[in-house]
Amino acid sequence: MTQPILQVSHLTKRFGGVTAVSDVSLDVTPKETLAIIGPNGAGKTTFYNLLSGRMIPTEGTILFEGQDITGLPPHRISRMGVSRSFQLNNIFNEMTVRENVEVALTAYHGQSRRWSNIASRNRPIQQEADTLLERLSLTDLAQRRAGVISYGDKRLVEIAMVLATRPQLVLLDEPTAGMTPDETHRVTALVNSLAATGDYTFLITEHDMGVVFDVADRILVMHRGQTLALGSPQEVKMNPEVRQAYLGNAEEELAS
Repeated sequence: MTQPILQVSHLTKRFGGVTAVSDVSLDVTPKETLAIIGPNGAGKTTFYNLLSGRMIPTEGTILFEGQDITGLPPHRISRMGVSRSFQLNNIFNEMTVRENVEVALTAYHGQSRRWSNIASRNRPIQQEADTLLERLSLTDLAQRRAGVISYGDKRLVEIAMVLATRPQLVLLDEPTAGMTPDETHRVTALVNSLAATGDYTFLITEHDMGVVFDVADRILVMHRGQTLALGSPQEVKMNPEVRQAYLGNAEEELAS
């Protein structure tokens, strides 16, 4: 039996009298894509914050590759192989696309204090940046200032920066939010392409059900901080509690 890459046990986070995440347990299999869905306020962002070290759980444990990472700071969790993107673009607008990726690579290699000088004369970092840009179809934008490229391309640059840390587990937080249909299709195709390599395990929060059912091997449905359902896309589609609590008017679309 394959050892889970991520094991979450009875994870709980309270803020005063409010419980944002309540007793969530979950095993994630290596190389799978798990989507996390739920209405606003379901606890998805808090759950991500707990996994990535931005918050410390009130109760419960998080194991990554069998190691306890519960409550570790984000930089230590990232170094162990867990990287996260955010709902809002987290890039340097005044730098070029290529420089953004070089920043992430230079920091990963422990040279962040003088990244610009080091990157300019570090051929391996330049080559690695070029490889990532090619993989994400961003080569033509390499010398463009990041602040002037399209919103969808900015999200791809951020994903490139996440991949620069050589993660095994990638947490994507609303990767298609605010995108046009063409941009959404591009990101969906990218996630599927990256997943097909077998190099990454993905957790994805997403409101676009088309994206969810296109990329997910399994779906975790959260509601009021708790696990409402966990299963294959087909199992989630047919779950009456999920339809009532979340999917609602999307019933006809999901049945098709």
